[in-house]
Amino acid sequence: MTQRKRKACIRIRFLSLFILLASVLCAGCSSPLESESLKMTGTYFDTVVQVEAWGADREILDRCEELCAYYENLLSPSIEESEIYKINQSHGLPVSVSDETAELLRLGIHYGELSGGKFDITIASASDLWDFTGGTNGSIPDSSALEEAVSHIDYRCIQIDGNTVTLTDPEAKIDLGGIAKGYIADRLKDYLTDAGVSHALINLGGNVLTLGGRYDGSDFRIGIQKPFSGDGTVLGTVSVSDSSVVSSGDYERYFEKDGAIYHHILDPDTGYPVQNDLDQVTIISDRSVDGDALSTTCYALGLEDGMKLIRSMEEIEAVFVTKDGELHTSSSRIDLSL
Repeated sequence: MTQRKRKACIRIRFLSLFILLASVLCAGCSSPLESESLKMTGTYFDTVVQVEAWGADREILDRCEELCAYYENLLSPSIEESEIYKINQSHGLPVSVSDETAELLRLGIHYGELSGGKFDITIASASDLWDFTGGTNGSIPDSSALEEAVSHIDYRCIQIDGNTVTLTDPEAKIDLGGIAKGYIADRLKDYLTDAGVSHALINLGGNVLTLGGRYDGSDFRIGIQKPFSGDGTVLGTVSVSDSSVVSSGDYERYFEKDGAIYHHILDPDTGYPVQNDLDQVTIISDRSVDGDALSTTCYALGLEDGMKLIRSMEEIEAVFVTKDGELHTSSSRIDLSL
């Protein structure tokens, strides 16, 4: 082999080695380390949404934000182009909806049946009369207006045939606020799983859903807030992996008037806030949609009936906080720690 050919071979080998090394380095740059996380924060559904994912790139987090916007535009009762708004304004005429909306409405009906009507997604006719955003400036609706509103609350008036939804009561209105955030959290988890993410923390205004555990193999520790605590004090924490933790209570959105607290969890039978011995219910479940609906359902049912319901269900656990500050757990498997 001549000296010129020998030098050419060396250059080719060097170039091949350089290309291989560059490819490896680029691959390392484009694949985030599993120990590193990225966060997405936005405001949707009138609440702060945060998704933290380990080993994900920015494109994946951007897609999570797009999904939040998509579901808000699909399910919000106040956005004119949403499917729920169209149903509410249909005056009893059939409305064609997406698979997601039909699925969520069926889940809402299921929990209406399970709760004996204490959870009712047609609560909007009453909830629209209340304003819990004004703090001490809230006002109590006129009693006759509430009485009229209550006459249109009945989840059984929702008829679903495939993807067609009809309200048999033209004056009924749907509000999915007690179940939608859990459903959306589940959809975000599905997307992240399909995108190859193994560790994530999804938080939709207190609806917390975990994908796997932490990247180091430990569980996520989720705090249960002390009701009416302005400084974020927690009563205890639960350790979870691949699970949902959702809390509902009278301290979330409320106003005080003449020494009484008026909160956003309404009794479908009266249109007034539920009155019982509870301040809070926390549900631990596999699916966040179940935790969302059950936290409201069990709060409305009260301690005794709510505990009875949870103990009749598999793979669901609950923590009830009564007004005297006592914690009541549905089983000894719940380990509350500070």
